[in-house]
Amino acid sequence: MVRLTRVQQQARTRAAVLAAAREEFAEHGFVPAKVDRIAERAELTRGAVYSNFPSKRALYLAVLIDLVEKAAQEEATVSPDSPADALGVFARVWLERLPLVGDSAPGGRLQLRSLDGVFEDGHGPAVLAQVARLEALLLAIALEGGAPVRRVRVAELVLTVLDGAGHRAETAPGFGDPFDVAHACRHLAGIDLGDVWAPPHLPYVAPALVCADAWTAPRGLVDRISGEPVDLANGLVVVLGANRLGAAEEAVRAARPGEQVVVVVVSGDREEIGRLVRLRVADAVGCLRKVFAAEAWQHVRVVLDDGELVASALGVTDIGDETESAVSVRDGVIVARAHGRGAGHAAGARRREATS
Repeated sequence: MVRLTRVQQQARTRAAVLAAAREEFAEHGFVPAKVDRIAERAELTRGAVYSNFPSKRALYLAVLIDLVEKAAQEEATVSPDSPADALGVFARVWLERLPLVGDSAPGGRLQLRSLDGVFEDGHGPAVLAQVARLEALLLAIALEGGAPVRRVRVAELVLTVLDGAGHRAETAPGFGDPFDVAHACRHLAGIDLGDVWAPPHLPYVAPALVCADAWTAPRGLVDRISGEPVDLANGLVVVLGANRLGAAEEAVRAARPGEQVVVVVVSGDREEIGRLVRLRVADAVGCLRKVFAAEAWQHVRVVLDDGELVASALGVTDIGDETESAVSVRDGVIVARAHGRGAGHAAGARRREATS
């Protein structure tokens, strides 16, 4: 008889819970689903379920993450010739999640990655708005292709159209033609939205503190965009709480051309808010990587710092959903620090001054 180690047993139990939960959510949906039935399906106790997932919401998010990450294995198979072509292909990839007319409503919602009824309390909706801004930034960077033009507003509009199509499919399955939606998204590339980068608060951001602090960067961190290890010895590193993700663009726009920008995401609630961010980032990147090669994001990296390794190494003590802190690193030495609103902009601007 083969004896399982404790780690192996935990992994087996967790896998059983996830499989049972996926069946339960696909059959009943999130709100009507019962943890007791999930435990029964997995042939485990209710306590065993809660020892792996602290809430039904955390379990639902884990099921969606598992679904999304398994579906995001494909790399780019096309090479768009223009932003319009890229948006058309991206829309078609995104719309593949739409359920068919004959699919059950709960199963269709699971396929849609629906969060309807999941975050009706707490600050989940506010975090979703911040994650959406990060998603739009990632799409925009790929569309910009390094050119001195901002396409964030177009990216936001495209994501709004696609989210609307998903909601319509959830409430009125079979209505509308996905090809029409993709065609419309393609043409959004030609709309002039007067998109400029000029946030009114940036001139009032306190300057970064110049320093010369040696530091040992944590190892084993992975860029969620490319899947490759991240080197934190050079560049701009900005640590953002889940409720401050919209500030990622401040760091990206402040960086020197070609300078690496690492967006490190932390959360005060790893089990639910942390999982929510991971789900949305994985879903967005999974779609983007089917359209664009990793090189499309040039110098931008995204790290989900669930263990708070980067934040702790940088000396950030108030780690939570409102965290906003940044450093400029050169050859393993921190040469500038900033904390609070506008930190990424301040650290990036200080580095530009020092190298100009």
